[in-house]
Amino acid sequence: MNPFYYKLIHFKKISFKTLIFSIVVALFIRVMHQINTIKSMTYIVDLSMDLHYSLSRFIGMALIMARLEHIRYAPHRAVIIEGKVSWTVVKNGKVIEGLPQLIWSNAVPWREANLWAVERATSSEVVIRTVQTNFTALHAYSCWLEETKTDWRYFPQRKADRCLVKYRGALIDARDKGEIAPSTASQRMASVVQFYRWIYEIGLLPQDLNLWTEKTRIIQSTDRVGFERTILVNSTDLSIPNRSAPGERLEDGLLPVSAKDRDAILAFARDKCSEELFLMLTLGFYSGMRIGTITDLKIQTLERAVPDPVSPEMYLLAVGPGADPPVSTKFGVTGQIRITRDLLDRLKYYAYSLRRLRREANALIADRDVLFLTRFGNRYSRRGSDKSSAINEGMVRLRKEGMAEGIKSLRKFRFHQSRCTFATEIAHLAIKVGGSINAIAIVKEFLLHKHESTSFKYIKFVEKTPIKIEIGNAFTRDFLGLLGSKEDDT
Repeated sequence: MNPFYYKLIHFKKISFKTLIFSIVVALFIRVMHQINTIKSMTYIVDLSMDLHYSLSRFIGMALIMARLEHIRYAPHRAVIIEGKVSWTVVKNGKVIEGLPQLIWSNAVPWREANLWAVERATSSEVVIRTVQTNFTALHAYSCWLEETKTDWRYFPQRKADRCLVKYRGALIDARDKGEIAPSTASQRMASVVQFYRWIYEIGLLPQDLNLWTEKTRIIQSTDRVGFERTILVNSTDLSIPNRSAPGERLEDGLLPVSAKDRDAILAFARDKCSEELFLMLTLGFYSGMRIGTITDLKIQTLERAVPDPVSPEMYLLAVGPGADPPVSTKFGVTGQIRITRDLLDRLKYYAYSLRRLRREANALIADRDVLFLTRFGNRYSRRGSDKSSAINEGMVRLRKEGMAEGIKSLRKFRFHQSRCTFATEIAHLAIKVGGSINAIAIVKEFLLHKHESTSFKYIKFVEKTPIKIEIGNAFTRDFLGLLGSKEDDT
């Protein structure tokens, strides 16, 4: 776990001994965050953050912005032993892996938000994945607060100046510009309102504050047998409707890239990216695996690959919670992923390369069998997560360098488009060989979709594409013919 990243602003003149001391303290902080048991919310965590902030100020460095960290939380309680306060483990206390924690750019924890994380994570009604999703949204809000220099408790009489109203406007603006998906805007606003509602109810905000206006919505639905159902939903005037953008969209609202663009992206990534990112992109384009599955692949997963009985040049990788070793998949689906013999051999070569073995030497014992590790020996993403800040940073650099080299297909390219591209190619081949009905089952099997409705989207997309191409060609011919006739008349 690498808890902090720094941005060098300026470097003061310091002695060599001071510099070495600073590095030792920074390493000490890193080790403290890798301790298996994080004691209390304000004990080791706050101590290491205070040391980090003092160090960063001393050597003239600054944090980029608010950070979202994940810790292993073990409940402790304070007891007095011989007149001194000591922290002891709570017997039968629930240990939480991956508890999200927010830290402001000045290295001070957002204690109210972090308390909410513990409150929700220790509840039997909420799973940790839901808490992590809430805090991903809350992290985006904290970054906006720092960027706009807005206090999260600022609720003046004038409604337009309130922090939540301004943030809602920022989300809508980002949605309209295409920077975030409509569902992301709705989810972020809902999570932030949920946090404020909890803060208000437990009395951490003044009770006379006018946060929002409550609204009640009536949702009517009819089931398959014709029975009508009415649901009352509590909402606020801050909610953002999830209005999808017009046009065809596949998983996560993305579209595939063409085979030509795919080859150009991979060729550029091979020359400009790290070997790890290149291999992960290759897996995305030629196996359709998600980030969460790719970053949780084990060396034993490769060693236990078996030939596909239907095609000897293809191999099957067992993934999911039921595989041995288990590999993370969305919705916990257990199945087999198909990859080519050449790609499997390339991954095995990398698995035992000196480059990866050096990374393995820095990893925790539990992570040493993971195929892809950062240069610090960390996982690229948490177990069960499809989000990776390390991959995101690599993709940002890839897009920037690609645009500088004139590769237009990289302008808005996202990692998950590799999966969409693979699924589209499989759907196209399946329809060509076995028809649309059989193609749905093939796509579902290759992509490990939980629902056939997701697979059906690819079938519809592939079937509509030739129609759209022919319409476009016909329109172009008619339009050019119209222009030609006008030139003849003149």
